[in-house]
Amino acid sequence: MKAITALDLQKMKAGNKKIVMVTAYDYTMARLVDSAGVDMVLVGDSLGMVIQGHDDTLSVTMDDMVYHGKCVSRALKRAHLTVDMPFMSYQVSVSQALENAGRLVKSAGAQSVKLEGGARTVPMISAIVQAGIPVVGHLGLTPQSLHAIGGFRVQGRTEPDRNELIDDALRIQDAGAFALVLEMIPADLAAAISEQLSIPTIGIGAGIACDGQVLVCNDLLGMDQSFTPRFLKRYASFESEAIRAIGTYAEDVREGRFPGPENSFGQKTRSPKVARLY
Repeated sequence: MKAITALDLQKMKAGNKKIVMVTAYDYTMARLVDSAGVDMVLVGDSLGMVIQGHDDTLSVTMDDMVYHGKCVSRALKRAHLTVDMPFMSYQVSVSQALENAGRLVKSAGAQSVKLEGGARTVPMISAIVQAGIPVVGHLGLTPQSLHAIGGFRVQGRTEPDRNELIDDALRIQDAGAFALVLEMIPADLAAAISEQLSIPTIGIGAGIACDGQVLVCNDLLGMDQSFTPRFLKRYASFESEAIRAIGTYAEDVREGRFPGPENSFGQKTRSPKVARLY
């Protein structure tokens, strides 16, 4: 099955088909996500928090994004891969943005790149698109602007802020972006933006009217049950199951129940063709 393209995703909006996006950061998760039939996989700079353990995304580098993009791209057979441009990889100049977007395509295997921000990103988006690289925009809560917007909080609640977000969305579309992520904005505002745009919107904490939804795979699988934002719905409880399984393994080792004969090799046992060695 061929990989989903930016054009395919735009056709999904035209056909009133919801887009499913999941954020993943490594080969194993990407393989599972792709096998589940999602439409888009995002390698987000949220890896700074989810994978690296930081309090925000600001310390994530281009090298980080290339590394994790490579890991994910190797696993994907069907889903469209978009990779975040991290903090200060596109804000300095158009030429910087072009160079780094090109690196994510050439070295990380990205089919598109994602940029945070409104009107100020329009020149960067336009130049990247003209270079032949599809772009996803990102409005609302933009984590790279954490200090400027006052933390992780809902955006677009006042009339001036609502009008600015609508204007930014139209500018991003006009600049050539093929899709737009809307994060943590009121549901009625997301609905208004989605109605006015011809490109698909993908929501996270932005209500049901968006043309698609995105969640981080670790979050929807319940791998950190202390993380409880309003926008999250858990579809599994991997954290408790993993702790139970690893605890049982530890007990088996300490009590001498593992490895058993079935897990051991005799003198005449032929070695397996493929083994995971450490």
